[in-house]
Amino acid sequence: MSKRGWILFAAMGVIWGIPYLLIKVAVEEVSPAFLVLARTSLAALLLMPIALARGQVRPLFPRWKPLALFAVIEICVPWLMLGLAEQQISSSLTGLLIAAVPLVGALLARYGPAGDALDGRRVVGLLVGLAGVAALVGFEVQVDDIRAVLALAVVAVAYAVGPLILSRHLADLPGTGVMAVSLLLSAVIYLPFGVAQAPDQWPSGKVIAAIVALAVVCTAIAFLVFFALIAEVGPARATVITYVNPAVALTLGVVVLDESFTIATAVGFGLILLGSVLATSRDRKVPAARVAAADVACAELGTPVGEP
Repeated sequence: MSKRGWILFAAMGVIWGIPYLLIKVAVEEVSPAFLVLARTSLAALLLMPIALARGQVRPLFPRWKPLALFAVIEICVPWLMLGLAEQQISSSLTGLLIAAVPLVGALLARYGPAGDALDGRRVVGLLVGLAGVAALVGFEVQVDDIRAVLALAVVAVAYAVGPLILSRHLADLPGTGVMAVSLLLSAVIYLPFGVAQAPDQWPSGKVIAAIVALAVVCTAIAFLVFFALIAEVGPARATVITYVNPAVALTLGVVVLDESFTIATAVGFGLILLGSVLATSRDRKVPAARVAAADVACAELGTPVGEP
């Protein structure tokens, strides 16, 4: 991989590892619905001019139905659920549990463009990954936090289904245009809810900074950098950030927010990553063209983890 590729890869590992920390800071003073509205509005404001200048918006009009569905599944639902979850549990635990998204994706892979079957290796990966999730939930989650875990389960399913919609209906469309319009649609959907739940007074400076960073750095800039990463190193290598982001989220949660790090955390994280690698590994018998098509479709969105 080139020097530029390594720089882009490192940047993406950090950029998509910090949202959990920023969400945790933001929901201390604003509602999850207001946070989604603020984040999507500002990010759309930044990306839409770029998409329009590149002529990437008009080609989307004939696909408005799957595009709207994609916006709901990939942005509206999971971003709200992330905010709700982080009102109860730590940012580091959230990041680690979201690391299990590839496990859900593996279960749905047979319905994707490549028609991947679950061979023995992938079944083992699923079992190992689920053991990691069980370790985290069993030792790190309190009884009062079960609702947060269920919210993250919804996030995991949404982030796994989103790429399927993309690959089946939107894969041939420009990625920046798809994301810009999806963010704009999400902002419109959340407008009444976000306004109704707006804080009575201006949030503190740290919360405003967290919201701006989420929108500008972790959303608008993130997608531009990720598309550049795909162009530089290819979709297959680009999706390896899947296994870097949770480590960044864990480190930031422990160092910045003084969240706990236990043996169960380390074991659960290790099992989830190992299981995800095994469960999403490609069968060598699958034709290269089909693998490439599936990888491009998923990498366009920064999946299988999805963008937090």
